[in-house]
Amino acid sequence: MDQTYGDFRARRDATVWQRLNRVLRVLLFVAGWLVIVSLFVPPYKRMSQGRAEIDNLQAQVNEQKTLLSHQTREVNLLKTDATYLETIARDRLDLMKEGETIFRLEPTRTAKPKTSGSTRR
Repeated sequence: MDQTYGDFRARRDATVWQRLNRVLRVLLFVAGWLVIVSLFVPPYKRMSQGRAEIDNLQAQVNEQKTLLSHQTREVNLLKTDATYLETIARDRLDLMKEGETIFRLEPTRTAKPKTSGSTRR
């Protein structure tokens, strides 16, 4: 009878150690996974920031290309088109031909509501 009780106790101790062994393996696996993730997260963040910066710079390049094309077109028109040159010169110098009436339309400005800084009662 002592042998069966000892055998049962040995089994119970073995299962406790087996469970602790499993827990230890799981914890080691999780720790290894966390180490691997921590090695890849900072470069991934830098890569994402780099991509955002590249997109920002590309937008600036596109904006500058658009501006360049508009200004190149205007220079080309000023060099080659006498009518365009005359229109721009008259507009900037506020000149008009005889018998010509010029109407200038300016965009309406929205009136800001007046707010008093201090209200006394």
